[in-house]
Amino acid sequence: MTGILRGRLVGAATGDIADGVVEFVDGRITWVGAAADHPAPERLPDAGPDLVLPGLIDLHCHGGAGFGFPNADAAGARVAAAHHRGQGSTGLLGSLVSAPPEVLVEQAAMLADLVEDGVLLGVHLEGPFINATRCGAQDPAAIIPGDPALFERIVAAARGTVRSMTLAPETAQFDELLAAMRRHGVLPSLGHTDADAATTAARIRAAAGAPITATHLFNGMPGLHHRSPGPVAACLAAAGRGDMVVELIADGVHLAPATVAMVFDTVGPDQIALVSDAMAAAGMSDGDYRLGALEVRVRDRVARLATVDGSPGAIAGGTARLLDVLRWTVREAGVPLGAAVTAATRTPARVLGLDRGTLTVGARADLLVTDQSLQPRRVFVAGTEGS
Repeated sequence: MTGILRGRLVGAATGDIADGVVEFVDGRITWVGAAADHPAPERLPDAGPDLVLPGLIDLHCHGGAGFGFPNADAAGARVAAAHHRGQGSTGLLGSLVSAPPEVLVEQAAMLADLVEDGVLLGVHLEGPFINATRCGAQDPAAIIPGDPALFERIVAAARGTVRSMTLAPETAQFDELLAAMRRHGVLPSLGHTDADAATTAARIRAAAGAPITATHLFNGMPGLHHRSPGPVAACLAAAGRGDMVVELIADGVHLAPATVAMVFDTVGPDQIALVSDAMAAAGMSDGDYRLGALEVRVRDRVARLATVDGSPGAIAGGTARLLDVLRWTVREAGVPLGAAVTAATRTPARVLGLDRGTLTVGARADLLVTDQSLQPRRVFVAGTEGS
């Protein structure tokens, strides 16, 4: 299958191209450049105002369209993945939350089928080896110390499709878990932690030489304080050195605009992965939902744990899709479009070792066409529209 797209290219190796062309054949990009330089201008569509981006890649997503990966059956999980794909997330990790071992094994095995069918990029385990003190919207009863045997059991059930795991730097048997993750090609992601800066920095050093990320930086960890810098300082320092990629949930709920802008200015988009942390309510109206074993109430598009007295509970994931996050990052945080696109495409692709996330000859033709306000118009997966 062949195709030609024309518009403002954002995410090309040579930088933005005001009137550019992307051509693809059999699922691969075969030509990228300015329309004026195309060898067959008579074949080009008319110039227009649309933007052409690489397909977005979401490292952290719990569901959408009414279905959550920690709870749904295979049919529901496919609906959730399809919803995000229709909004431009051509690559998606299906994120689970801390749960009893039997549930994690069952859900990981179910999601493995979607990975093998090309619906998901892989499985992300957010827990259960995290710190209950910083559990956020996760069930503290399901959080346990690091257990390499359980990790191996889940990985086996998932048939090698686990691509990332969030764990606290202070969890038990961290070194053994890190070694097991490296053997299985699982990306370590530090988060939901109460560790100090020294402990966090030591874990980052232990993981040196291969990718490591921070799960939704700032959220699920103590705040940065000048006399108690905590994991935020260690992660920002590592990202500044190029040793870590930090996730940001830039949706207007989890982080202030100035915080997002500060991180981009401090470490740059090559060390940032914008993520949605979306849960079942993404793309849905306000109402009651679930995240794992816990009840969630969504009001004014903000998801929080339901409480007996009706008071606001912990933020329980996001209701934005990654394209919504990208749009907010540009409009509200003032991040340049090219930098924000890099953090939603090329950086997460690099972390996962994928041949996509950039408008480059030879890359897989996962492409997103939007209007000038970053509303989706067309989505291509491996060169096929709407797949």
